[in-house]
Amino acid sequence: MLVSLPFWLYQMARHGKYLAGFAERWGGVPTRIRTERQGAPVVWIHAVSVGEVLAVAGLVAELERRHPRIRVVISTTTDTGQALARKKFGEGNVFYFPVDFAFAIRPYLSVLRPRLVVIAETEFWPNFLRLAKMSGARIAIVNARISDRSFPNYHRFRGLLRRVLNAADLFLTQGETDAERLREIGAKPQRVQVVGNLKYDQAPPADPPIVDKLKIALHRDAAGPVLVCGSTVEGEEPLLLRAFGNVLVQHPRAVMILAPRHPERGGEVETLLREMKIAYVRRSKWQGESLSGGVLLVDSIGELAAMYGLADVAFVGGSLVARGGHNIIEPAQHGVAIMVGNHTENFRDIVNLFRDHDAVKVVGPAELPLELLDLLGDEAKRHGLGKRATETMRTQTGATQRTVDALGELMKGDPAWEIPDGVETRP
Repeated sequence: MLVSLPFWLYQMARHGKYLAGFAERWGGVPTRIRTERQGAPVVWIHAVSVGEVLAVAGLVAELERRHPRIRVVISTTTDTGQALARKKFGEGNVFYFPVDFAFAIRPYLSVLRPRLVVIAETEFWPNFLRLAKMSGARIAIVNARISDRSFPNYHRFRGLLRRVLNAADLFLTQGETDAERLREIGAKPQRVQVVGNLKYDQAPPADPPIVDKLKIALHRDAAGPVLVCGSTVEGEEPLLLRAFGNVLVQHPRAVMILAPRHPERGGEVETLLREMKIAYVRRSKWQGESLSGGVLLVDSIGELAAMYGLADVAFVGGSLVARGGHNIIEPAQHGVAIMVGNHTENFRDIVNLFRDHDAVKVVGPAELPLELLDLLGDEAKRHGLGKRATETMRTQTGATQRTVDALGELMKGDPAWEIPDGVETRP
């Protein structure tokens, strides 16, 4: 911590990161957490950021439906995840995850006294896992995945990691590859189960007001086609905007909705748009004016998933450069044609599944402009790609039910886990 302190101070000063919830991160349990449903048996779910919050939303709902006596609390690490979690689960049940020091963790364990700790994906914090186990909580890692990028380092330190993983009672993985990798790095084989990916069970979000306003404006101005580029990262926007310039030659009324992965990069992307002389407006300043032939720069949180429904073609970022990609499920839910770059290691199983069903177009930076023009110019091909994406989604549902079933087995014998009469275990 001391060696890396200059980095954290730089992030706070330049981007304002980690300032929100500073006291909570260092062990200050907020009053709203202390006073909400006192005495109810607690399930503590940790979901790092927006993707994990969305993934566990259905799990939270099903746990509360089956086990109405329990109280589910959610911790997040990022500010965007915190904002979304508070909106979904209520401020009285959401807080920032403490840093991995005993003095910061113990106050939460003392106040909450969780019966079950559920960690989404791969947040292996040694002190937290050790102290949660010592407090008497059962620990489950759900929707677990080990990315191609992370696995070599995990494997290198598997001797140390094995002690950390021993604290977990249950690992529920997205796929067989993830299960095998967990076993290789030290998870006990009998504790590892493959249940599928919770993200396939995500319900499409309700459309925020901005979506209806955009629909009206696009129809009014006969604008289109619409390209939605979501979760873009540094180095991708120049490639996408140059491709959009080519699109404008053939489709002068085209619109790009551009949503950087981190909203604080909005100023950087805005500078790029000015340098490239592309007409644009920030979403926060848009008042209904025409978007035809220009870019809507999304600087808001929680609206991108619904905006994918406006797309003729959706590009999911983090994939044209070596960042591992982002989740393609949100555009698939809307049945739109999906494009990604060729760096999708973090979501390899999902992307490979969609590729096997010809439900996603994977391109490199050089291929992007021509492939994009080809899709925008061929309605039948575009609609076919989107339809196959929706059909692929339908074949993969059910992970939420399997996860809740497995957690029920883990908690068997705990009175709080008894299912009241009249509650069906499967809808």
